[in-house]
Amino acid sequence: MKTITLELPDELLDAAGLSSDNAQLHSLKLIVLELFRENAISLGKAAELCNVSIDEFMNFAASRRVPLHYTEQDLEEDRTQLRRIFL
Repeated sequence: MKTITLELPDELLDAAGLSSDNAQLHSLKLIVLELFRENAISLGKAAELCNVSIDEFMNFAASRRVPLHYTEQDLEEDRTQLRRIFL
């Protein structure tokens, strides 16, 4: 993992309702959300990068009006996985 330093104006933090303590996590989540929106990463990877469950990330994406990218291939993979678990 790489560490970067990002300087943000106080007025930006104030407008976003952020403190210096929670700005890092919020920034990470927004970057990951944008990568997910652009189909650059999967839902599972997005949740992993944010260190939350898939359900939590889905709720976060929905709260920002980002649609889920659920293809027929995703459905088939889920069906296959469920068959392995329950059969």
